[in-house]
Amino acid sequence: MERIILASKSPRRKQLLEWAEVSFDVMVKDTDEMYPANLPIDQVPVYIARNKALAIKDELTHDRLILAADTIVVLKDKVIGKPLNRIDAINTLKNLAGNTHVVITGVVLMKGESEISFADITEVEFHHLTDEQIAYYVDHYQPYDKAGAYAIQEWIGVIGIKKVSGDFYNVMGLPVSRVIKAIREFEI
Repeated sequence: MERIILASKSPRRKQLLEWAEVSFDVMVKDTDEMYPANLPIDQVPVYIARNKALAIKDELTHDRLILAADTIVVLKDKVIGKPLNRIDAINTLKNLAGNTHVVITGVVLMKGESEISFADITEVEFHHLTDEQIAYYVDHYQPYDKAGAYAIQEWIGVIGIKKVSGDFYNVMGLPVSRVIKAIREFEI
């Protein structure tokens, strides 16, 4: 497998690609994460990921395979982004507690004029959580860089997740097995 470019600064995406033994270099350029208001929710992270890939593509002097991804959390048809502060993180987790939400990761693979893009969807159900559990998590793990104010692989996921329907790694930020299959399509 050729060495790819990961257009993400997410430590979780890096870790997942390392676990999958994919060779990659990280290239990141800040991009706007705004999206058209009329865009279907499942296409929001694909749109953002595509913009990340295009920003890197513009900087390359030769064609290399670029992998870009973006993950969103959706509760009751509302996109929940990264929390702005402690209070926002606590309120987000209070809303997720005892409910089922959807995690959608948009993936874009781009090389030259070729592109493969998709959205992977996983349902996550939280147990009811106490205010003390939520405050403990926010204060000890500071999930301010995470959509939905949590990371499934951290303490809150271990004690708080009741059920996952779909790809667990998608919730971490990258549906790795599906990404590997898509990368192989570029090699054919």
